[in-house]
This record gives sequence, C-alpha cells and structure tokens, in this order.
Amino acid sequence: VDSALGSTGAEGQPPAAVPLYSMAYALYYNKQMFADAGIDAPPATWDEFVAAGKKLSKDGKWGTAMEGSNPSENVHHAYVFAKQHGADFFTPDGKPDFTNDGAVTAVKQYVDLMAKDKIIAPGNAEYAQNQSVSDFAKGRTGMLLWQSASANLTSQGMSEDAYGIAPVPVQSGTPGAGTQVNSMVAGINLAVFKNTDNLDGATEFVKFMTSDTEQKILNTAYSSIPPVKAAQADPAFNTPANAVLKDTLAKSAVALPQVPDESQFETAVGTAVKELFADAAAGRPVTTDSVKAALTKAQQQMPTK
Repeated sequence: VDSALGSTGAEGQPPAAVPLYSMAYALYYNKQMFADAGIDAPPATWDEFVAAGKKLSKDGKWGTAMEGSNPSENVHHAYVFAKQHGADFFTPDGKPDFTNDGAVTAVKQYVDLMAKDKIIAPGNAEYAQNQSVSDFAKGRTGMLLWQSASANLTSQGMSEDAYGIAPVPVQSGTPGAGTQVNSMVAGINLAVFKNTDNLDGATEFVKFMTSDTEQKILNTAYSSIPPVKAAQADPAFNTPANAVLKDTLAKSAVALPQVPDESQFETAVGTAVKELFADAAAGRPVTTDSVKAALTKAQQQMPTK
C-alpha cells in the first residue's frame, strides 16, 4: 500500500525497509451517549467535533480524552493538524521549521480542545498510559481518537456494538488528498542490514513475515491493517471498522517526516505539547505567543548540522 511505503525511507528514494503492519487513526464514538445527547451523526469537521464534545461534557462525563503526557500521541495529532493547515514541521530540505504559522495554529487548535473548548478533563494532562482508551471503554467519554483501537476496547470489556467508527475530522469535513489528511503513518517496518552475517536467512524471514498467511495472522491479532494488498482482501479485514481504516490509509494518511532527526522531533514537539497541556490544566492561558514560544524551545533542542 502506497501510504505504508511512504514511511520506509526518504521521499523520492527507494524504500529502505518493508512495512509489516499498518495503523490509522479513526474517531470512535459511543452510540448510546450520542443518542442521549441528541447527536445524530459522528462529526466530520473539528467545529462539529467541538460542538458534539460540549453536548457530551456533562454529569461528570467528557466529550473526549487525550494522552496529554504522552509525547508520541501528542506529536501524532499535532502533525495531522499541521498537515490539515497546509503546514509541516520541516522545510523541503529537511531543516526544522516548528514555528511557522501553520504549525503554531495546528498545535494551538489541538491544545485548545482542553484549554478553550473544555471538552477534555484537565486531568488528561497527566495521561500517558492509554487511560483515554480506558475512559472511553468505561463510558466516561463519548469520543476517542486512536489508532486501530478495536482490540484494545474489546480487552477492556466494551462490545463492538457499543461504538461506531468514522474518519478523524478535518477542517472542511471531506477527507482526501493534500491538506485534508486525517491520519499519520509512522511505519512499523522490517529492514535488513547490508552487513548482516546471514543475508539469505534475514531475507527469507522478511518474506515469511510479509506473506499473505502470516500477514493475516499478525494483523488480526493487532486489529491493524495489512500493508500487503492481497492480505487486505481477506474477509477478516472487511469489517465496517476496518473499512474506515483501510480507506484512510489509501486516501488520506501521510507518513511522519522521513528525516534523520525524526525521533528527536517527536520528543521535542511532543514534550512542548505536553507542557502546553499542563498550562491548560492549571488554568494558565494558552495563546498563540505561548504556543510559538514552546515550539521555539523545541526547535532549539534539535541537533545542529
């Protein structure tokens, strides 16, 4: 699948690895809570998402939950918001560009779900261990933005009939190419080093792991999507939930930046967002200036060439 290959190396260069399994973000929503709140359909835009969240945030329950102390989750959402605003965190030649207007707007929009819109409980600023999934599974929140969550929700006792799944909202409401991306692809890949002592054995192992049979076993266990097209055709991956994930991967997902310093980017920007969530939880203002200052600090932490 093209989006999976996009996470296997530098753009325009041959893949440096082989995709093993694919995950996409989706919007999971509690059907009963939606019905009780008079919400007829899952939100397609972020404005609709906030409006739904406000209707759901009552009687000790909240619209949604976030892993505010998890840098990886933070950077995933920040990156998707940035792409929706037509922005990126790196210039075309790979230099960090964390403080451009689109990136600042994106991070602020994300943190504002707690700071301004107040559809996320302040305590979520400390979440880092999948607590948001647990809150959703236990009916404490009405919506969840997560990657391939079905197996996780089932393990926590939530019936598949209790929730629906829809594409992650975008600015306009229509997922598609360009700025309407609504999921990132990080890349769970296999690579073989050229200097391996057993090149033939390693290559055979890659072939085995990406074979149709093994892809079905692996991705069924993880409720993920096979990056191998032939394996995707198996009935196990044609459920309504998987249809949303497959469509997202095929049409509106993009790889995280394929740059040498990508891991440092995740840590720096993810931590900046964590600190902004802490401000929001404490009632400190989250402004365009404060977001830009946090991203400036993050950029200063990136390696210099």
